[in-house]
Amino acid sequence: MISFDLLVAICLVYVVFLFGVAFWAERRAARGRGGWLRSPMIYTLSLSVYCTAWTFYGAVGYAARSGLEFVTIYLGPTLVFIGWWWTLRKLVRIGRTQRITSIADLISSRYGKSNTLGVIVTLIAVVGTTPYIALQLQSVTLSFAVFAPGGVGPWLASDLNSASLTVAVGLALFTVLFGTRNLDANERHHGVVTAIAVEAVVKLVALLAVGIFVVWGIAGGAAAALARIDASALAGMPIQPGRWAGLTFLAAAAILTLPRMFQVLVVENEDERHLATASWAFPAYLFLMSLFVVPIAVIGLDEMPPGANPDLFVLTVPLAHGHDGLATLAFLGGFSSATSMVIVAAIALSTMVSNHIVMPLFLNLSRHGATMSGDVRKLVLRSRRLSIAGVLLLGYLYYRLTGGSEALAAIGLIAFAGVAQVLPALLGAILWRGATRKGAIAGLLAGFFVWAYTLFLPSFGEGAIMGATLLAEGPGGIGWLRPQALFGLDGMDPLVHAVVFSIFANVLAFVTVSLFDFPSPMERLQGAQFVNVFDHSSAGQGWSQGRAEAEDLLLMTQRILGAEDAQRLFQRAAAGQGRQGYLPEITPEFLQQLERVLAGSVGAATAHAMVGQIVGRSSVSVEDLMAVADETAQMMEYSSQLEAKSEELARTARQLREANEKLTELSVQKDAFLSQISHELRTPMTSIRAFSEILMEGADLSPQELGKYARIIHEESLRLTRLLDDLLDLSVLENGQVTLNLQPVDLHDLIERALAATARLQGGHALRITRDPAAERVQIVTDGDRLSQVFINLISNAQKYCDASAPELRISVRSTAEGVAVDFTDNGSGIPQKSQAIIFEKFARLSDPRSAGGAGLGLAICREIMLRLGGSIVYRDGRPGAAFRLTLPREMAAAA
Repeated sequence: MISFDLLVAICLVYVVFLFGVAFWAERRAARGRGGWLRSPMIYTLSLSVYCTAWTFYGAVGYAARSGLEFVTIYLGPTLVFIGWWWTLRKLVRIGRTQRITSIADLISSRYGKSNTLGVIVTLIAVVGTTPYIALQLQSVTLSFAVFAPGGVGPWLASDLNSASLTVAVGLALFTVLFGTRNLDANERHHGVVTAIAVEAVVKLVALLAVGIFVVWGIAGGAAAALARIDASALAGMPIQPGRWAGLTFLAAAAILTLPRMFQVLVVENEDERHLATASWAFPAYLFLMSLFVVPIAVIGLDEMPPGANPDLFVLTVPLAHGHDGLATLAFLGGFSSATSMVIVAAIALSTMVSNHIVMPLFLNLSRHGATMSGDVRKLVLRSRRLSIAGVLLLGYLYYRLTGGSEALAAIGLIAFAGVAQVLPALLGAILWRGATRKGAIAGLLAGFFVWAYTLFLPSFGEGAIMGATLLAEGPGGIGWLRPQALFGLDGMDPLVHAVVFSIFANVLAFVTVSLFDFPSPMERLQGAQFVNVFDHSSAGQGWSQGRAEAEDLLLMTQRILGAEDAQRLFQRAAAGQGRQGYLPEITPEFLQQLERVLAGSVGAATAHAMVGQIVGRSSVSVEDLMAVADETAQMMEYSSQLEAKSEELARTARQLREANEKLTELSVQKDAFLSQISHELRTPMTSIRAFSEILMEGADLSPQELGKYARIIHEESLRLTRLLDDLLDLSVLENGQVTLNLQPVDLHDLIERALAATARLQGGHALRITRDPAAERVQIVTDGDRLSQVFINLISNAQKYCDASAPELRISVRSTAEGVAVDFTDNGSGIPQKSQAIIFEKFARLSDPRSAGGAGLGLAICREIMLRLGGSIVYRDGRPGAAFRLTLPREMAAAA
């Protein structure tokens, strides 16, 4: 037989190997070279964390005691992955769009980002998982004891306790090293997941090896093994339909509600498409894990002495036949099953405790709240590491308090029943828009109380917490309140009894309270995002403008994400808004993006609370409320629809007021335009008439005076002609009567022509022109005369209105996907924002209407010309000076 010390050495080498695998995977992922680490098979193997030591060892013992009832452990998950694949995909999509970090985070986020719900789910998960962790510690220590000198019997309780404490400390160390290296939920625990995938292969190979040895090495082949199964007591064990249904339901619920399963199924998911592979590969894995359970149980009962523990047949049968190497492999398989479960459960629970208990307490107790200086990342990571140690300590203490195998024999199913209380709130979150926060709280508390009263507390045994009198007669002698016979239902299996009454109380309270409650706007909005996640793949948080300062938000974000990541996030947002530096404008869209990023580190509820502390207030936008109201068919939301329509009418009225103000301003501009036209017409006409009369009088005039008066008459006539040409051009362009002369032209030549035409008009300070002639060498098909007219107008405007001390006009040309873009940008003060909406109107003049100047037709003509040329002209806000962009197609044929 292999020595105990050698087994410990092998175990340590195996642990070091897992450390190496995890460290190697983390390094490859950090360097971006871990593509295969994100493969669907790694994801599927990580789901094997469902198969714990209870499954590896306990399934054989379960079969030896109850026959085929062990199949329900595998049947429930198989039905979920094959029949409820759409629900799993919905959970994964919600997890990715909402940046969910745990099952408590998902439920609290769905029901209005309620941290109260997060705390309740966290406490249920801790209470429900602690006994299960104790079971893993017991399985590992008992498997160690099998190899101890003399077997399990000679080991003292102190030896078992010491071994379990050592295992708990080692698991805590591994989990802290590889489970709390970062805060971002999008940065998956690649090291842990890869190590779990390796352990999945080890435990599958180990169990298959023992099964093959039992069937072909002991029984003498498949036919002989089947014959021994038919002759065994297992074949005659009756099937209880009620218990089968209850156990299948619990196993199915466990896939969705166990914190460790939610962690690998949703949080660690890299690609939604991996579920397609897992939908068949994971049931196949479960089938292989269960393939030899019955043969091992039957051969173990036949081969091992009476009274032998059937939970350890996987180890003791190979040892009894002298196959120490196979027994060692089986030990490593059981060790892998226990450690992978404890590691992932500790990560999931520590995240929940940190996000929903520690961080909210910190925000409430901190005097400055979210704006306090310092690095919160250290607090979060430290709280998660301490939570991991605390969770494992609770498991160890539960193991010590229960005293061993008798209380832990059925603890796996007890834990399943406890965490199953989260199922109604979870399904309601993703399937029912009418589910409310108060309903979820009522259902969780009712179901948890009934579960604890009917199953969890009695599991400690008579006299431990519940006395024998209470169990037999009920509290105060009230017989129908007996914990294991509520309402006088004697004879039911205790587990089925507890599941039926706890889930019934849970669903009844959840549905009843939700029907009589009315969801808040945030609950309705989140309900729409969750239930219709495939239609709304972005998370809407409903922030209003608020009173936040960008510096405060940046300070808070640096404390969570670190200075470099936070500054990169803010700089990206500022660049997207066309701003320079690290401080974007605090818009509802930015607040929504920021909250989603923070949610990946500290959870949705905590992120919402931290942003809310700085913003000061939040509300749901009119558009979001209307979207929610339009998507629901509940009678109770009719008032919400009316409110949304009222808001829409108010918005329409506001738009009408803005339009009326614009029309009023245009009317004023029109009057000014008519006044200016009258002035522009009367002034040259007066000059022409006056000097014509002088010439008609025939007075003695010198040749110089005759020439002077003739030139005045000619110039004033040209002035009238230009004005009338502008009016005629605008009329022709607006009526679509213009005829275009399309031909290939060189853009450089057109700009040169426009500059030459405007050179003689310069007055005051000379306008400096900055160009890139090489970039202007672009051939386009257009009407060159009309386009030159646009260029001349823009250059003339820069000459007239650029108020810089050293006026400068920059003309830049670049090719775009649509064609060619030409920018005219000066270095003046630009056009005021309030006037930008009317500068292309034909009655608009930004200077004093009473002052001398043009008639205000230039930009209106430019707009009409560009429309006829198939392009556009826009004013570019946010640039220093006045900036106009012309966009032209390369070919005008289609546009014309």
